[in-house]
Amino acid sequence: MTDTFTSPPYAGRGMRHRGRPRRSLAPFLAQLAIWSGAAGVLALWWSDTTAVVGPAGWLTGAGRITGLLAGYACAVLLALMARIPLLDHTFGTDRLARWHALGGRCTVSLALSHTLLIVWGYSLTSHTNVVSQASTLVFRYPDLLKGTIGFLLFLATGVLSARAARRRMSYETWHYLHFATYLAIFLTFGHQLSNGADFVGSRLAQVAWYALFLGVTVLVAWFRFTVPVRRGLRHRMRVAAVHPEAPGVVSVYLTGEHLDELGGRPGQFLRWRFLAPGLWWTANPYSLSAPAHPHHLRITVKTAGGHSAALAHLAPGTRVWAEGPYGGFTENRRTAPKVLLLAGGVGITPLRTLFETLPGQVTLVYRARCVEDLALRGEIDAIAAYRRARVHYVVDEPVGYSSPLTAQGLSSLIPDLAEHDVYLCGPRRMTQAATEALRAAGVLAHRIHHESFEF
Repeated sequence: MTDTFTSPPYAGRGMRHRGRPRRSLAPFLAQLAIWSGAAGVLALWWSDTTAVVGPAGWLTGAGRITGLLAGYACAVLLALMARIPLLDHTFGTDRLARWHALGGRCTVSLALSHTLLIVWGYSLTSHTNVVSQASTLVFRYPDLLKGTIGFLLFLATGVLSARAARRRMSYETWHYLHFATYLAIFLTFGHQLSNGADFVGSRLAQVAWYALFLGVTVLVAWFRFTVPVRRGLRHRMRVAAVHPEAPGVVSVYLTGEHLDELGGRPGQFLRWRFLAPGLWWTANPYSLSAPAHPHHLRITVKTAGGHSAALAHLAPGTRVWAEGPYGGFTENRRTAPKVLLLAGGVGITPLRTLFETLPGQVTLVYRARCVEDLALRGEIDAIAAYRRARVHYVVDEPVGYSSPLTAQGLSSLIPDLAEHDVYLCGPRRMTQAATEALRAAGVLAHRIHHESFEF
């Protein structure tokens, strides 16, 4: 089923369209900084190593290197998820989350390699078996028992973060399990300074390590804890009303003070903490579903778990703390004069704000299971009429009215599809299928913009 509004495109003001992508050096510079730090860590080992002799020396040396890199990687992981606005708005939360996930797997692998190599190398040096040597290290070396506990916490977090395990737990449970990594880093930090051959007796190395971890700790404490508390006290947000939009979908209207200072841009999201029984202990990410206003905000949420289901029953006056705004899913990603917004289900929420605010020729394709699931349809129709834009509603039921999510199906709706930037938001399977279809239709990879909420 397709409804189409066709008229001359709305002419936005003050927008200079660019036919070529605005390539940023930021990702390159960020990765250069990370790898330069890793090179510095290797230089620390090199400067403190006079010779490597025999199998025991090679194993122990490799264990020292992997231990140093694992410690450095911990600092990088914390920095990536410290919610630093400059990083978040430049790269996007989902890209930082992917880097964090990849870095986490590398960190666990390095820590495991460090443990095995050191135990094996020391056992060859002392001519004992690895079990006896492991026991000696854990219980007789200073801070190694704490370091072992920290390593086991890292290992457990890594296992629980695997995709198969992640799908079996709620977002809230998974989120709070990650706080164990803070304890793990604290426990292993002392072990490195007490036992690491590169730190014992080297004041410069100790100062550099303290500076690295204290700097990251300050960033985490400021952006993840201090800033949200300050904003909660300043903006004094409360729930104004809750309205149903579609089956299992509600809009939560919020009021507050100085909301213009939040700076939420169309396409961005915030992490919302509702100070109500059962909800206050977690902050979940939800996109703004209407452009930010100095005195009120709105989010639209689909029931997908206990937290989102409880929002339908929020009482007016409930206090709210918001962290953000986050994400790079904004107008800044645009590279072409024409834009396609492709939404699936509740993925319409950030695209609805972009549909209202993006200048130039904008087309919206909104896919849902049935007509009743088309949330915010009245607003979308009003925006389309006002700016004379095209809207295609595509539903799966009744059978026969759906347009397939293929290159041919999308091209039938948008004949010049390859000339568009595409903003894509929806369920994971839908976005994967849409990305493949768009690429097959000739849309360049740098023109497909997507921000996942799987973090």
